[in-house]
Amino acid sequence: MITDLIFRIAVNAVALLAAANVVPEFNLTFHNDRPEDWLKIIVIALVFALVNSYIKPIVKAVSLPIGFLTMGLVAFVINAAMLLGTAWIVHQAQDFFKIGFSIGGYPLHWGYEAIGCAVVGSIVISIVATILDLVLMPRKVVGL
Repeated sequence: MITDLIFRIAVNAVALLAAANVVPEFNLTFHNDRPEDWLKIIVIALVFALVNSYIKPIVKAVSLPIGFLTMGLVAFVINAAMLLGTAWIVHQAQDFFKIGFSIGGYPLHWGYEAIGCAVVGSIVISIVATILDLVLMPRKVVGL
């Protein structure tokens, strides 16, 4: 159980860093040379893992009828909303952790940039996390 959480945090950290490098306006304050910045990335990944573990299943269950009507395309919106929710939670703890994390200017500014950036960022995060899951945990593919 705890190893799955640690694995999920590590995968989320790598996926968030990949999205920060690929998606414009996906800002993640990070310096390679300072160990405390690695802890900040781990905190953001932990928040993202907890949001995806506890809030996302509830939202997916509630949006199940819409998911049938849109043939699953609402999943992109749900993933983007979870990413924006993570940015909001991290922003609330910004004074304590001194973490810089924003998506298209959100949580300071709300607009179409935030929504577009969150959708593209969630797609990048999903792709990177899926690839890492397949590479690092191949037993899930074979069913062992």
